[in-house]
Amino acid sequence: MPGSNDDLDDLDRLVSELNLAVSPAPRSAIHDGVLEGWLARVREGGGSDLLLVSGAPPTMRIRGKLSAASAEILDGEDVEAAVMPFVPMRLQDRYRSGEAVDLAFRLGSLGRFRMNLHRERGRAAASIRALPLHVPLLPDLHFTHDIAMLTTLPRGLVLIGGPTGSGKTTTLAALVAEINARDSRHIITVEDPIEYDHPHGRCLVEQIGIGVDAPDFPTALRAAVRQAPDVIVVGEMRDPETMRIALSAAETGHLVFATVHTTDVAAAVSRIADAFASERQNAVRQERARALAAVLTQTLIPSSAGGVVPMSELLIVSYGARQHVRKNTLQHLNQEITITRKLGSFTLEESLAKLVQRGALERKDALLRAAHPDELESLLSRVQ
Repeated sequence: MPGSNDDLDDLDRLVSELNLAVSPAPRSAIHDGVLEGWLARVREGGGSDLLLVSGAPPTMRIRGKLSAASAEILDGEDVEAAVMPFVPMRLQDRYRSGEAVDLAFRLGSLGRFRMNLHRERGRAAASIRALPLHVPLLPDLHFTHDIAMLTTLPRGLVLIGGPTGSGKTTTLAALVAEINARDSRHIITVEDPIEYDHPHGRCLVEQIGIGVDAPDFPTALRAAVRQAPDVIVVGEMRDPETMRIALSAAETGHLVFATVHTTDVAAAVSRIADAFASERQNAVRQERARALAAVLTQTLIPSSAGGVVPMSELLIVSYGARQHVRKNTLQHLNQEITITRKLGSFTLEESLAKLVQRGALERKDALLRAAHPDELESLLSRVQ
């Protein structure tokens, strides 16, 4: 016989209490909005990074030095709980399968951040970079020479080379901003992930995010070429198919900017052919010789005045350089930089000499970084 309503209410309360007894309690408030708080401290301190590693507190990098963002000691579950709300499901699946994943996300007025989510010693860890609140301008990057002329090239492939963390993406963003402020053109960027939001200025700017707007770089680039662009920006040339399409677009009248992971001009040029099978390399060299317009390489180094500055070199590709690219005699490209100085080219040693003259770099440190120390000594002796 059914009980009274009071009996049923008592039963419901008992079931609820039992459920609470066997359900795990929330670990802590660490997981609710805590990432926003840590990143707010990074922004307030003018910091660059937030590092989340098991067995340590959330750690900020501010002006090159590490400090704790809070007193909590994290474990892998804390790290995952803090960052997973910002990781798209498709990347969560890849992370769960054992991959490290890269992404960018926005946090209201705090701006955009880039995250690498990975594992160390089997536990979750994350490195989060605070991206500038505004798209950088070329003068903000403190290059020793004027590289704005790269944005005035009518067509061709412009390679931006450098190691990981050398500021290639920031340089690309500043070049796009230069065109956007000056010209009336259609710009399409293909990025993984999108790091800087470019507003429509004088230009119409479309930004394609890999994994969000297109499955991969080749698919996005093939589509971009059919969308009447004037300028195409390739966040990274990772595979032969991406390189092939970028070369083709540059040959057919587009201005194409792309990054590669290399340390000098010759290596940046070589990187394109080396990615292809041996039987294709000669044909690729011919395409590369026709398509290349300029090669800029850069590396960020600590400045004596604080912060970092780029040491760089630039080759504006002319007839002589094309011949060396075609014949694969890339060891002569450094000479071509000197020959084409009037077109805007400059050597690494010329860049280092200007850094020394500005007081941004000690002479002895510059000599250690020079590819041709004798040339740098000669340059420095002329201004004493």
